[in-house]
Amino acid sequence: MSLLEVIALTAADALAAQEGGADRIEVVADMDADGLTPDPDVVEAMRKVTSLPMRVMLRANGGFRTTVAELDRLRHAAGTLAAAGADGFVLGFLDSLGQVDEAATAKLAEAAVPLPWTFHRAVDHAADPAAAWEAVRRLGGGLDAVLTAGSARGVDAGVDVLVRRAAEDPGAAKMIMAGGGLRRKHVAVLAAAGVTAFHVGTAVRPDGAWDAPVDPGLVAEWRALVSAAAGG
Repeated sequence: MSLLEVIALTAADALAAQEGGADRIEVVADMDADGLTPDPDVVEAMRKVTSLPMRVMLRANGGFRTTVAELDRLRHAAGTLAAAGADGFVLGFLDSLGQVDEAATAKLAEAAVPLPWTFHRAVDHAADPAAAWEAVRRLGGGLDAVLTAGSARGVDAGVDVLVRRAAEDPGAAKMIMAGGGLRRKHVAVLAAAGVTAFHVGTAVRPDGAWDAPVDPGLVAEWRALVSAAAGG
């Protein structure tokens, strides 16, 4: 079965995503910083209008590194957000050398138990993305997806990397959620390599603008596209 995940910033976005046929929403704040942890009140408001699974971002700054103090705040936030209606999280960190910070990521993942989580696009910004991918695969502990474009520059630049990774390793194909500048032309190519999960944000907003609300009609078009290419 395929999966279409839509970024939601508001309760109206969440409702529109559900009306359009999305399978899951990623809840974030501040897309100017590529997505930070939202207010629990926003998550609670979304839960009131949608029954879709909600994966909530755990990220305190616009980079991919974290501090001990930030990590403590995020661990506390995980519990608060779960109580507000989150049923999964999005997280992941790099260290000062640009490698996956396995210790920090695992510590926050422990706070998410028993909820599942996605490792976000920090993997694309690592000093050695191939090594980072292997490090992420070692994390386990509720990890069931890796949001990746295959390149820090987006799917246009990284689609060949994703195709190769998925084609060479069926296990990787199951973990990949393609996103980060995903365009319609990419879906069939990625699906043919075995990718079944897709993530969109501006693609389902009029004029591709973050200040525009999610359009259920555009979500429905993407749902049909993903279903036709990836099945189900």
